[in-house]
Amino acid sequence: MSTPWLPLTEPDQLTDIVRESHEHPVLIFKHSTSCSISAAAKSKLERQWPDANLSNVTIYYLDLLRYRPISGEIASKFGVRHESPQLLLIQDGACSFDASHMGIRLSDVQALVK
Repeated sequence: MSTPWLPLTEPDQLTDIVRESHEHPVLIFKHSTSCSISAAAKSKLERQWPDANLSNVTIYYLDLLRYRPISGEIASKFGVRHESPQLLLIQDGACSFDASHMGIRLSDVQALVK
């Protein structure tokens, strides 16, 4: 099974993500399509996903080059500094974990998922 990416393309989706995070955990992966480190992090997530046992977690994909303003909204809404690549875990309406660059590991997320 491949990573079930959901595209994050509209600022309004952040409201839905907050609402959704009260029902189950949500991940947001911010990806710069022009960055090799970001590509490596995305590839690592895709390799780890099938064995991560995160079927109750929704994972959104934000293309930073096409939807840069949404990244700024994520930073202000969840109180995290913008980085790229970056993985955020949203639970109960708040960011409970974020990692960037080669620090992105699904094993860290697994330990924190409620």
